[in-house]
Amino acid sequence: MAEYTLIAEPPLAGYDETFGDMRLVSPADFALVSIALPLGDEAKALKAIKTGYGVNLPEVGESILSKDGKVRLLRMAQDQAFVMFTHSKPDAAQVVSKKIKDSAYVTDQTDVWTALHLSGPSSRSALERICPIDLDTEAFAEGHVARSVMEHLGVVILRDAADSFVLLSASSSAGSFLHAVETSIRNVT
Repeated sequence: MAEYTLIAEPPLAGYDETFGDMRLVSPADFALVSIALPLGDEAKALKAIKTGYGVNLPEVGESILSKDGKVRLLRMAQDQAFVMFTHSKPDAAQVVSKKIKDSAYVTDQTDVWTALHLSGPSSRSALERICPIDLDTEAFAEGHVARSVMEHLGVVILRDAADSFVLLSASSSAGSFLHAVETSIRNVT
C-alpha cells in the first residue's frame, strides 16, 4: 500500500502579483488565533494579554501591534479578538496560549481563513468597488478592522498602513475571493 504524507498549506500559498501600482500577496506562514475572554475573568485575561504582548487589547474595531512589532491584535467584539502573526508550524494556538498564560480561550483559525495583503496607492480605489465600508482615512484609519462582505463573501478587512489592507475570508472560498479582488483591481488599473 502506498504511503501518503499530507502537508498543510494555505490555499493561496505563493500568490504574489503586481497590478500597476498595486501588489497583491497571500502572506507566507500566516497564523491567526482567536482569543475569547472568559466571562467573569476578563480582567485577568486583559492583564495577561498586556503582559504577554506589551500592549493593551485595543477597542472593538481597532488593532494594535505588539510591543515588539511582530504580532497584531485585532479586537473583533467585546469579548473576542484575533492574534495575527507570522508562524510556520501548526501550533499557533499553543504559542498564543503560552504567551497569555492560559488566561483566555484560544482557537487556531489559521486553516479557516485565507489572507490577502493589498498595497499600493490605488488599493483603496480597488477595494471601494467591492467593499460597502467607507474606506476613507477619516472613516477607516490605520489600525481599523471590520467585518464586511465583498462579492457576497464574508470578509474581515484591516487597514495596516496608509495604502495597505489585509483581507481575510473563508479558506473554503479562497479562489472566488481571489478572483473578486483581482477583478476589482483590474477594473481600476
